[in-house]
Amino acid sequence: MDISRRGRRSRHLSFRTCGTLLVTTGLLISGCSSESSTADASMASLSRSTPAELAPYYGQKLSWRECGAPGFECASMKAPLDYAKPAAGDIELAVARKKATGRKAIGKEAAGEKATGENGRLGSLLVNPGGPGGSAIGYLQAYAALGYPEKVRARYDMVAVDPRGVARSEPVTCLDGTRMDVYTQTDVTPDDQRETDGLRNAFETFAAGCEARSAKILPHVSTVEAARDMDVLRAALGDEKLSYVGASYGTFLGATYAELFPRRVGRLVLDGAMDPSLSARRMNRDQTAGFETAFRSFAKDCVARGAECPLGAESPEDAGRRLKAFFGELDREPLTVGGVGGGAGGGVGGRKLGEALATTGVIAAMYDEAGWPQLRDALTSAMKDKDGAGLLALSDGYYERDEDGKYANLMFANAAVNCLDLPPSFASPAEVRKSLPSFRKASPVFGEGLAWSSLNCAYWPVRATGEPHRIEAEGAAPILVAGTTRDPATPYRWAKALASQLSSGHLLTYEGDGHTAYGRGSDCVDSTINAYLLEGTVPKDGKRCS
Repeated sequence: MDISRRGRRSRHLSFRTCGTLLVTTGLLISGCSSESSTADASMASLSRSTPAELAPYYGQKLSWRECGAPGFECASMKAPLDYAKPAAGDIELAVARKKATGRKAIGKEAAGEKATGENGRLGSLLVNPGGPGGSAIGYLQAYAALGYPEKVRARYDMVAVDPRGVARSEPVTCLDGTRMDVYTQTDVTPDDQRETDGLRNAFETFAAGCEARSAKILPHVSTVEAARDMDVLRAALGDEKLSYVGASYGTFLGATYAELFPRRVGRLVLDGAMDPSLSARRMNRDQTAGFETAFRSFAKDCVARGAECPLGAESPEDAGRRLKAFFGELDREPLTVGGVGGGAGGGVGGRKLGEALATTGVIAAMYDEAGWPQLRDALTSAMKDKDGAGLLALSDGYYERDEDGKYANLMFANAAVNCLDLPPSFASPAEVRKSLPSFRKASPVFGEGLAWSSLNCAYWPVRATGEPHRIEAEGAAPILVAGTTRDPATPYRWAKALASQLSSGHLLTYEGDGHTAYGRGSDCVDSTINAYLLEGTVPKDGKRCS
């Protein structure tokens, strides 16, 4: 349930093996203090256009301390809860970094010399894995600070901030684990009025839980506010311009920053891009088609394997029909997953696999072709052996549900940001029904469920503050936009659209499968993005990689 939303969570598996993003535990966050080596630089980076009431935020000093794994430092940063009323109160945001590894660069900086040459430090490189709702700090500590190319890490301080409402930055919370288990199992292909009412009640219950637990922050987790927070962080880090790599939803966050602060744009990589000009309904329908495209790639590969393919099909279309029929069987009679214990508060044992969770499990594997073998095994177990544990594990990974039955903040923050950024896709069940034919056309396998899942924001307690619009960022330095031709979550057409909207956009195309392009195994893609990050070199118009 809730598997269709604007700016799907990034399953940014680049530079690492397939699996769920692991959030490093033991993060220690320090408060702001007067001890910082970037004090003068942060004040110098203030723009004349910065309102006087924001000066204390832009001039704040970050107090860094060791945290997590060796080499990582953490701090906390203050930002206005409401930028329209800075005096009304603060929000505290968690920040982490791993300093540039180039010894010569660090030595020059310490000596007050200008960093130049191959080993010269280039400043900070902010990273965001997408979502909305993905923990940037978890991503940095588990992967980016070690998985990015060594020559990039040598010249940049790798930095992450959990956006407001996410993970360690005053997270949005909505339901406990038991109630989330019920929510994620809700039937999203209602067959009658009773099931339609049940789906509506589930969305209302979820929204009411968010309001009850997070009323203060819900109106202030928009992408615009998160982008403004990034500029405050830029100043606190002492950087005149922002360098940034954003994946999936992170591309919308980065593009929004460029729109707000075009003259402060350094080197921005927007990988797996979103199109900000689209309505929520159009985005969800495009994304539905994207998952169908990804499934057809999986099905084509599966069919070619003959007896190894659990769908037992002769064509991708036939495979889709068989999978859809299997979902229908689960809708009528869910599988009881083997094992005792577990239940609503534990692992997979003792739980049931219905259509909603099975669909989520399949979609989770569409984000990266490295997950296809796991999906084949899971479908084989479920369809032939009536064991749904594999699909349930894929779904749990997608929802970030742990073995104790607890859910991370991801899905709460995801809904909170999406429902604030754009007016809802649909206002009522009647509107969904009218659009079902177009969603089914976009995806015979997933269309119906993704259409109904798009109803969630209709019951959100806070009115949307954003509107779909083109982002041009006139005056910004060159921005690199990367798109993957068979990307399931951010269709390739979105990357083309964003690159054409940005006044300084340059499109890099990766002809392949999976979500996002950087680090997926293409030397062409990686060398192009590395050259941009390290030298500012943008690719020639129309450059394509495979």
